[in-house]
Formats: sequence, C-alpha cells, structure tokens
Amino acid sequence: MIAMKMPLAGEWRRWARWPCASTALLASVLLATTFSTTAQAVPSYARQTGSECAACHIGSFGPQLTPYGIRFKVGGYTDTDGKDGKVPISAMAVANWTRSTKDLPEAPAHFSTNNNAAVQEVSLFLAGRLTDHIGTFIQGTYSGVDRKSFLDQVDIRYASTLNLGEQEGVVGISLNNNPTLTDPFNTLAQWRFPYTASDFGFGTGAAPLVENLGGSVVGINAYTLWDKNFYAELGVYRALSGNTVNKINTSQVATATIDPGKFSGVGTYWRLAYFKDMKRDNFNVGVFGFNAGVENANDPGSADHYQDLGIDASYQFLGNREHIFTVNASYVWEKQNLNYTYNALGASQHSTDTLDTFRLATSYHYKQTWGATAGLFDTRGSSDNGLYGSVSYNNRPDTSGYILQADWTPWGKEGSWGAPWANVRLGLQYTGYTRFNGGSHYIDEVNNIDRKATDNNTTMLFLWLAI
Repeated sequence: MIAMKMPLAGEWRRWARWPCASTALLASVLLATTFSTTAQAVPSYARQTGSECAACHIGSFGPQLTPYGIRFKVGGYTDTDGKDGKVPISAMAVANWTRSTKDLPEAPAHFSTNNNAAVQEVSLFLAGRLTDHIGTFIQGTYSGVDRKSFLDQVDIRYASTLNLGEQEGVVGISLNNNPTLTDPFNTLAQWRFPYTASDFGFGTGAAPLVENLGGSVVGINAYTLWDKNFYAELGVYRALSGNTVNKINTSQVATATIDPGKFSGVGTYWRLAYFKDMKRDNFNVGVFGFNAGVENANDPGSADHYQDLGIDASYQFLGNREHIFTVNASYVWEKQNLNYTYNALGASQHSTDTLDTFRLATSYHYKQTWGATAGLFDTRGSSDNGLYGSVSYNNRPDTSGYILQADWTPWGKEGSWGAPWANVRLGLQYTGYTRFNGGSHYIDEVNNIDRKATDNNTTMLFLWLAI
C-alpha cells in the first residue's frame, strides 16, 4: 500500500535467506522469472486434472478452495486425469480503477493523487505436476504500479500417501517463501479476503509479523492430512541475504524499527486443524503460531522477539452448487518483546507491546457466477508513543472497517467458453474505515495535518484475467 503505512505493517513483497535452500529458490526464479501478492486460481491446474475451475474454487475463481481443492493442494498439486501433454504454465493480469474519498496525501510515481487506473500486475505461473509426487505453485509478477518485476510466491511440494492399518494419510514437504502460503483452508493471511486489493488503497492497518513475511523468508515445512480430518504442519524459516534479495528484486525482513532485518536464528511456524467434509457442507477449526527474533542485518546482536498465536475457522455450505455460502474468520494475538528497539534504539515507549487482529468474511455465490462478499477487519494494539506517536493522536495503531465486494465470473464451469483455458472476474469493491491509526481522526504524516479515517474510504473496479 502506498500511503499512511502503519509502522508495523511491513511490506508485502519480501524474501528470505537459508543457505541450504538458496540454490533451489534461485532455480525457481529461473523457471518463473517474476511474481504477485494476490492469491489466484490457475487454469493450468484445471487442464491438468480435467476438471473445471468450479470444482476446486468457490465462485469458479480462486482462491477459496472446495474440499476437492483442499485435497489437491495437500496432495502436492499432482492430481491428474492421466492424459499426457499438459504444460504447467499459466498467466494472469489484474487491471483496476481506484478512487478514495479524499486525495492521497502524495501522488505515487507515474500516477495522480486520485482516480488512478492501472494494469496493477501481470503474472506468470509455473503451476502443476512435475512428477508423480512433486508439484509447484510458483508465481512471478510485473507490477504496473511500481514498474518492476519480482519473484512473488513459491511453493514446491513433495507429497505421498501413507497407510497405517486401516488409516490413510497424506504426508508432504514444502519449500516455500511465506508461512501462510502453505495453508489449505483460506483463513490465514495469504489466502483470505480481500483476494485482490488496490495498490492505491490504504490497507487494513498494522499486522503481526507472520503476515508480513511473504517475499522475505524461505522455509521448509513438513505437513500431513491424516484420516481426511486432522491437519498438522511444522516449518522453519530463515531470511535471505541482502545480496540474494537484490538479485531477485525483493526486500529483506522489516519491522517498524528494524529495516533491513534478519532472523536471529530461525523462525518457527506450526499449524493444527480439524477438517470435516460432509459433502453438502464442510468446516474446519484450527490454531497456528509463529515465533521469531528479528535483529539488524547490518549490526547483528540484540534482537526483538515476536510471538504470534492465532485461532481460525471456516464453514462452507455447498448444497447442489446453486447457492453457496461461506464464512471465514481468524484472530491473531502478537506479543512483541522489543529488547533491541527499546534498549538500543530508544524507539519504543515500552519494552513489551501487543497487537491483536480480527478478520471475518462471509460470501454468497449464485450458480458459481454471481458473488457477493462482506468482510470486517479490526486491529488493536498497545499505546506506544515511540512506535505510533507520529501518526496517531492516542499513540495506538487501532484500525477497523469493512470491505464489500460484488463480482461476476462468467466462465470456469463445465461447458464454459474457453474451458479449461480462460477465466475472468469483473468486480466492484468498497473499503470503508471507522478507525485509522488510532481513531476516527489521525495524523497525515506526509503533510502533518489532521485527516479523517473516512477520508480513506476507497472504491475499486477491477478486471481479473487468468489463462
């Protein structure tokens, strides 16, 4: 997001360092060149499986997964209809027009302070089955707003079935660049609503560390879905060196006060969930956590430590696929031990702070074509003059509001035009704010003037193509 970034919001596009994995990660760059933060469906999976996009995705378009889509992802993207000649390549483009209630405080390079139209991103995917047990989701993106290309998402998986007596499970390993990218249930940061957002918007406020690492870390995760119900995942992550970050055109780990940063040791991610598919409907409930220390990459030593703990749940009513309802929710609590920021930098008022984030989204789709989604976001944090005093009247990061979206997806069903090659979504999205940077009014840090939260209300019209 380009304006009024919250001090702990971080950047969406970052990368990672792990010496033993750097070669594989750079090989992915050569395979896929440049990549985006938006979550998507890729038609190469439909061609590979012989199924329409609607078989895997709610509303015939990603990223919300049906039970079949969940199993496909857990199975390492390798399910196939057995026919040869399938090329695991797809492409995507997102164009949008954005208007905010009040002009941006500063015009982005190449654009105006309001009413901006852009081809926001163009992406190329290497997505699909490579062997019987290895599959990929690799995305490279050219940003039409930033005018640069970068490696976006990487998820390379090995998966296999395992039988213990009468119980069957899937076990797998993932090499990836984002702790929440691997999740199959659509409730964590990488895959949750809104599935596309404007680069000219104002975001949803400060976010916990686990949600700010896409593009700045590389990890190896082991996971299993056992007896079709019990999901478990454990991963370790490291940060990329500055040299590697420069080669793939991303950025290092960053927090409010440490940029560039790196992990002190490794970051650890874990996930437990229960999933129940009852055919006409399904649900999951889960918990997850992330722990890492972040130190100054140019002056390693003392570190800040972040402990993220979350709970999430989702429900889908599929029925006969004519009327589909979904609900997705998550809550994340973060404890920040700011030893380095408080003691060495003197940049925070307290040595310990907290940040709480809540997300809720519910959707309705008619005949997998017409969709409507409503979402709520709410972020609350400790009062800290050092971290938030320059943008908040009450020294808090509190930001809350709602997102409304209506969309039309004409293709992606059995017998649709261009299947299984073409898909498109046309949508209208509105983001409204009740609080921003602490309250109904906050400090415009660019011009040092008062600004209302509602000044940031944003309307976006978007066209999203995938082939």
